[in-house]
Amino acid sequence: MEVVNTFMTWIFKNRIGQIENFKENPIAIQNEILFELIQEARRTDFGKKYGFADIVTYADFARQVPIHDYEQMKPYIEETMKGRQNIIWPTEIEWFSKSSGTTSSRSKYIPVSQEALEECHFKGGKDMISLYVNNYPDSKLFSGKALTIGGSLSENPLASRSKSKVGDISAVITHNLPIWVQMARTPSLETALMDEWETKIDKMAREVMDENVTSISGVPTWTIVLLQRILELKKANNILEVWPNIEVFFHGAVAFGPYKSLFKELIPSEKMRYMETYNASEGFFGIQDQRDSDELLLMLDYGIFYEFIPMEEWERENPKVVPLSQVELGKNYAILITTNAGLWRYKIGDTVKFTSIEPYRIKISGRTKHFINAFGEEVIVENAEKAVQEAADATGATITNFTAAPVYFGDSKSKGAHEWVIEFRKMPEDQDFFVQCLDETLRKINSDYDAKRYKDMALTKPKVHLVSEGVFETWMRSRGKLGGQNKVPRLSNTREHLDEVLKLI
Repeated sequence: MEVVNTFMTWIFKNRIGQIENFKENPIAIQNEILFELIQEARRTDFGKKYGFADIVTYADFARQVPIHDYEQMKPYIEETMKGRQNIIWPTEIEWFSKSSGTTSSRSKYIPVSQEALEECHFKGGKDMISLYVNNYPDSKLFSGKALTIGGSLSENPLASRSKSKVGDISAVITHNLPIWVQMARTPSLETALMDEWETKIDKMAREVMDENVTSISGVPTWTIVLLQRILELKKANNILEVWPNIEVFFHGAVAFGPYKSLFKELIPSEKMRYMETYNASEGFFGIQDQRDSDELLLMLDYGIFYEFIPMEEWERENPKVVPLSQVELGKNYAILITTNAGLWRYKIGDTVKFTSIEPYRIKISGRTKHFINAFGEEVIVENAEKAVQEAADATGATITNFTAAPVYFGDSKSKGAHEWVIEFRKMPEDQDFFVQCLDETLRKINSDYDAKRYKDMALTKPKVHLVSEGVFETWMRSRGKLGGQNKVPRLSNTREHLDEVLKLI
C-alpha cells in the first residue's frame, strides 16, 4: 500500500502548477472562460435570444444578458428537463441536481452537463486532494478508503425518457465517478444512493465500520449521525478505536465552527485534519488551500465566470454588478455565476466576503435570504455562527444545530427581539451566561445590532430555547427534508420555520 500511496500522491500533486497559473493570472483566465462559454452557447435558444454572436467585450455581455434568479431560469430548465436540448447549453444534459430549496420550500432543479461534471465537480474533487497532499506530504490518504456521504437519485419528473435523472449533487457526482474512484471509496454505490435516510445511515454504518477508512467527505450534520451510529454498533468510545488511520474530514455545505468541538470529541486526535470546500448544486467554487487558515481559494478555471453584487445593491431593480477585477476586501457580495451547464448571470443565493485578492480568497458570509433585518440590525449567518460558537466555547457546550427569527413588536409599547432555538449535544454549564455571551458577541461584531440593543431601545435581550438533540431531526423529517444536503435554515426574517420548531418543544 505504501507504493500505491506514494504514486497516487505524486499524481495528484501534478495539478498544483495549473492552480498556481490561475492564482497568478486570475483576470485573464476568467475572461478566457467567459468568451469560451459565449462562443460555445451562441447557437442555443438562449444565445440567439440575447445576441451572443454580437458580444465582444464584458461590457457587451453585462448589457445584453440580464441577471437571472431561479424563477427566471426555470422555463429554460424545465424545457431541458422535458428532453429538449440546445436550450441553454449546446451538449445534451441528462442530469439535474435537485436543490433542497433552502431559500424557499420548493425544490429547484439545476442542470448538470457533462462539462460541468468533468471540468468543475470532478476537477474540484481532484484539486481538493491535490491541495491536501501538497500541504501534508506525509499523508497516507491512499492507503485506505474514502468514506463519502451523499444523497439519492430519482427519475426526472418531467422527462418522458427514463435515462434522465435528478438527485442531490453529491449523488449525481457519486453515480458518475470513474471506476478507479469507485474502487477507492466506501460504502457501495447501491448503499450510497439509498433514499430512505434512517435505513441508509444504519446500512452505511454496518458496511463501512470494518473498512480501513482514512478520509471522510460530507456534510457535518449527517456525518455526525453516521459516526454516532458506528460507535453504537462497535461499542467504541471514539472513532479512533474504529478507524485508527483516519486523518482528514473534507466538509462543506454548512459552517464548521459550531461542529468543531463535537468532532474533536468523536475523533480525539491532534493529528486529525479538517479541510473546507465550497461545493454547491450549481458548481464547485472554493477550496481551503492553506494549512492554518479557513479562507477558501476561489477556483477560477472550472468553466465558471464570476460576477458580484454588493449587498447594499441587492434589493435594487437594476443593481450594480462588478466583475472579479473590481471586488474589494471585506465587503459583502452576492455571487452571480455563468457556467458550462447553461446558467447565465445566475443568482445562487450565497454571499461572500473577500479576504484576499492576491490570490482571490473568500469566506462564505451567508445567504441572500438568510438574515434577520426586521429592525435594521442586518444580522447575517456569519454573525450568528460566530456568536453561537463563542458562547459554546465560553460555557463548555457542544452545539448540533440552531435557527433564529425576529420577535416583532406586539403593540406600541412592546419592543423587538430575536428568538433562537439552539440544540445541544452537551448543554452549557451556565445557560444564562451562554445567552449573555451570545448577545455580547453579536453586539461586538455587528454595530447595527449593537445600536438597536443600546439600552434595549429597539431590541431587547434575545429569547433563547436551549434544547437537547433530536428536535431538528424531527422537524426536518416532518418536512420531508431529512438527509442528503438538506440543511436547517440558520436565520430567517419571518417566523415560519421557528414557529414550526417551537411546536415540537
